[in-house]
Amino acid sequence: MKRKTWVIAGVAVLAFGGVLSLFEDDQKDTATAAPKPSAAAPAKPAAEPSEPATGSGIPSPDAGQQAALTRALRTIEPGLVAKEERAVSRARDVCADIKGGKDAATVQRNARARFEGGAVPSLTDDQAGQIVTAVRSSFCG
Repeated sequence: MKRKTWVIAGVAVLAFGGVLSLFEDDQKDTATAAPKPSAAAPAKPAAEPSEPATGSGIPSPDAGQQAALTRALRTIEPGLVAKEERAVSRARDVCADIKGGKDAATVQRNARARFEGGAVPSLTDDQAGQIVTAVRSSFCG
């Protein structure tokens, strides 16, 4: 009986040690693994154009360039500049597409998607092309 108790105790110690070593391996794996995206951060839909981070090397218009940009945008559609700061941010995103080497059709399509909504429910292809031209000529040449 004593021998059976020692065997059972030995098996229990080995099993417990094995479980602990598995737990330690899991902790090592999670410590070296790449961080996973937060569940709290919503993913952007694939159809939306990507927006570059501020300070990403995309030019920002100076005061004169911004005035020229907003004048051009108002000429295309006054609602495009309902919120000037937002219009400039969207124009910088268009510039990011241009500087990123995207083809003209993609740049135009993304510009249209960025500027539509709110005060401007819809834009024509021609207006989207004019927006791209305004961005290029004002500060993103």
